[in-house]
Amino acid sequence: METQRVNASIGHRLRELRLERGREQAEVARQLGISAAYMNLIEKGKRTVQLPLLWKALSLYDVEVETFMGSLGKQRVEEGLARLLDEPLLKSLNITSQDLADFSTEPKMAATIAALFNLYKNTRTQLESVLERMHRQATAKASVRRRGSGSDENPRRLGYSPFDEVTDFLQRQKNYFPELEAAAERLRRDYKLPRRVLSENLIEVLKKEFRTKVAWAAPRAGSVVRHYDSERNTLTFSPNLLEQPLKFQLATSIGLRVLDESALDERLAREFKPRHAETSRLIKIHLGNYFGGALLLPYEDFHREVERTRYDIELLSNLFEVSYEAVAHRVCNLADPRRPGIPMHFLRSDIAGNISKVYSATGLKVPVASGSCPKWAVHSAFLNPSSITRQYSLMPDRTTYFCFAKVMVQPAQGSIIRGTSYSIGLGTHADAARHLAYAQDVPLTDPQKMAIPTGSSCAFCERTDCNQRAAPSYKFAFVVDEYTKKDNFFSPLMESEKPR
Repeated sequence: METQRVNASIGHRLRELRLERGREQAEVARQLGISAAYMNLIEKGKRTVQLPLLWKALSLYDVEVETFMGSLGKQRVEEGLARLLDEPLLKSLNITSQDLADFSTEPKMAATIAALFNLYKNTRTQLESVLERMHRQATAKASVRRRGSGSDENPRRLGYSPFDEVTDFLQRQKNYFPELEAAAERLRRDYKLPRRVLSENLIEVLKKEFRTKVAWAAPRAGSVVRHYDSERNTLTFSPNLLEQPLKFQLATSIGLRVLDESALDERLAREFKPRHAETSRLIKIHLGNYFGGALLLPYEDFHREVERTRYDIELLSNLFEVSYEAVAHRVCNLADPRRPGIPMHFLRSDIAGNISKVYSATGLKVPVASGSCPKWAVHSAFLNPSSITRQYSLMPDRTTYFCFAKVMVQPAQGSIIRGTSYSIGLGTHADAARHLAYAQDVPLTDPQKMAIPTGSSCAFCERTDCNQRAAPSYKFAFVVDEYTKKDNFFSPLMESEKPR
């Protein structure tokens, strides 16, 4: 094996010297007194170069023996090819640095390979741009048809839903709305609301501030828990609501009335220019919920307690007597430049892995409509629903997060299956984990051993050895070999992993 490596190194270097001098292989072979076929085998490292022949070749290329021997093993990879080394597709094809060095001895081959690969990447990018342009055109045409016919026809979405658009809106605003913070603070001050707001306090605000009557009645249909009759100025709630969800619905209702008077949602929607007709109303719903959180958890007091408790979500929930989910939402609103919190991401997932709420101030890429990584804490929390799941998560780009998640279960008619169960996940960058109570006993001393390898979704993941992969990744060549089995069928089969 060592002899083969030496032969290859000498042969490749002789080939480089010949090409650097612009000499033809047949011509050099004639001058060395060997056949062109034998010269070709030498340059490919498949034949041993006898010393007399090596001295003759070095004399022909005008290279000193010491210089030649010192250059062995230092093959240069053509710059265009070198950039391809970290590409997942190349990894799945088992293209090594040695292979690229070999290609580099053939300038035309190197240029062709680099050009074809860049063409592939550019074509993929252009395809995404075409789909985006088709989406805009379809949206515009559908809008014209609706104006002309009064139809409620929805445009083709091409996977980009109004919910995705609201997520983009929140990211653009950094999930922080100072006007709503100020309005909530004014009401708290005017009505002298205590830290632990009660539903009775909020009913009083509705009656005095908006002349709104509050009533309770069994829902007329399905699972409606809140309904506002604008003609009668009456809010009706389900009598099945417990205190914490009732408080949040009351606070959200106040927020919607504030938005009706200020038209803040309309102004922000106009600036954002949503593509979907439904998006503006979804934005209003989110802003109403945001106001509800701001009213129940006033920024200054909440921020102070967040820092004191070191983001202990359960303790904060008890201090303010609101739900765990409401507190988890609120810690993602702490973007006041004067009193910022640490950047957090928020995920809500059901037991099937469907993510119904998401916000990311940490840069975590959450896939749309393609399934998320099953290794995330927000999913694995269902394995131990009675406690908080904590983990360091290592992404393929080496970014490391500290994540924690808790399962929230609300039975219905005495049955968990009839009720709802969600996992609420939060996370931040690993270097910010020192600010969290949940990480105080798990310092990141060894990222390679402590962090769980994760990705975004199987379809886009660059990991080659995930035992939980649920689909092949488009980033690798899909290779099927009925005689070779990895521990997960969808893990890309690398050429180097096959037995020799």
